[in-house]
Amino acid sequence: MGKEEQLQQIIDSGVVAVIRVDSADQLVGICEAMAAGGVRGVEITMTSPGALDAINVAAKALKGKAIIGAGSVLDPETARMAILAGADFIVGPVVNLEMIEMCKRYGTMVIPGAFTPTEILTAWQAGADVVKVFPATKLGPSFIKDVRGPLPQVRLTPTGGVDINNLGEFLKAGAVFVGVGTALVNKKYVAEKNWDALTELAAEYVAAARAARVG
Repeated sequence: MGKEEQLQQIIDSGVVAVIRVDSADQLVGICEAMAAGGVRGVEITMTSPGALDAINVAAKALKGKAIIGAGSVLDPETARMAILAGADFIVGPVVNLEMIEMCKRYGTMVIPGAFTPTEILTAWQAGADVVKVFPATKLGPSFIKDVRGPLPQVRLTPTGGVDINNLGEFLKAGAVFVGVGTALVNKKYVAEKNWDALTELAAEYVAAARAARVG
């Protein structure tokens, strides 16, 4: 599957699951549950213990089922290691131009984080496939709408404080998809390995995203 097809599948689902886990065993179960519920994109943060090993295990176990990303990537060196471990996309909390260039070199989807219109445009001009608006909690859906007025060509994804109650507003404002952490990757379900409940929750998020776009 090529980069553009991967990106389109994530856009179609409307949601990326942001995952912080303690073991690769949990990770495979989470990713399978997310994929079964229709959430194709899963972002494994580099702040998780053994993140590179977890990405490698997930990439092998879930090939064709899920699109595996590495999150909280701060520099090109870490981006390269994650790509070699099997990551399909790279997400950062800030704009690092060298990281964007590294991902372009490998033909890998890159989603840097930005907070201001200047940062957003800088990331986009450098070759970002999507720009993460972070932290979205501080800005709200109206910020997405306001930025897309003069910058309609830029794909934006909000992360931070997004849940099932507000994801629709972000999508209606023009976000291509949203990033959701613990509100979607429920810690209780993960601890209990209740993958059916996690799949049901993922399906609810995808349905909410679809309803927002239809509405």
